[in-house]
Amino acid sequence: MTGAAIRAGLQGAVALALLLPAPAFAQATDGKALYEGKCGGCHSLDANRIGPAHRGVVGRRIATAPGFAYSPAIKKLAGVWTPARLDQWLQAPQKLAPGSKMYLTIPDAQKRAAIISYLASASPSMPKR
Repeated sequence: MTGAAIRAGLQGAVALALLLPAPAFAQATDGKALYEGKCGGCHSLDANRIGPAHRGVVGRRIATAPGFAYSPAIKKLAGVWTPARLDQWLQAPQKLAPGSKMYLTIPDAQKRAAIISYLASASPSMPKR
């Protein structure tokens, strides 16, 4: 890696750190590792895999990732993927949408919060209500 590439990477990290409150930045950073470890086998931010792409998921209407074939169970859900709804989903996807393709659960509330914070950092701002 060149010195210019290292400097550019550091500048990007510093810019992100300045934009996010310190706890949110730390949580998003931890969330990235958790996301990659727990979710990355089926999902990515930018490509549909076994599960839909997640960039922009926070604030997106449920079952609307372009090009993904959702199960009937997910298509029945109405609304938007808010942080609270994602928290419910990650706790018990089969309870929220019985018959969906997702069975993975994240029982630890702090890990769920870190993953959701990371996903929010990769999503446009949610409209204020």
